[in-house]
Amino acid sequence: MLLLCRFDVTEAEVDEFVDSADRALALLTARDGCLGGELARAIEEPATWVLTIRFESVVAYRRALSGFEVREHVIPLLSRARVDVQSAHETALTAEGGATHRHTSLLAKDAGTVRLGEAAGPADPR
Repeated sequence: MLLLCRFDVTEAEVDEFVDSADRALALLTARDGCLGGELARAIEEPATWVLTIRFESVVAYRRALSGFEVREHVIPLLSRARVDVQSAHETALTAEGGATHRHTSLLAKDAGTVRLGEAAGPADPR
């Protein structure tokens, strides 16, 4: 599972923002199931930043965000993220050392067609 948050940060806010992201990354990467994270700045648009954090699973993501210290320091930072784009993504492919690995989707095949109140079929990943 990948958490990908985009931020618009003015030059005057950069130091405070980076300090906040530093604390958030330290707290989250110390949690079980967090595989790592990074903060990056767009080269062409220096006011655009992205925070990415990788988790073993959706459960690990939710557990990582549940601790008091995380809620106290991380949630305020994440609330500054842009809301016009999705932030939580499931991992489809990973690669290392020239080899790729496909991950089974967590979404049912009919996830895009089943409406609220309808029963989905058996759990059959995409």
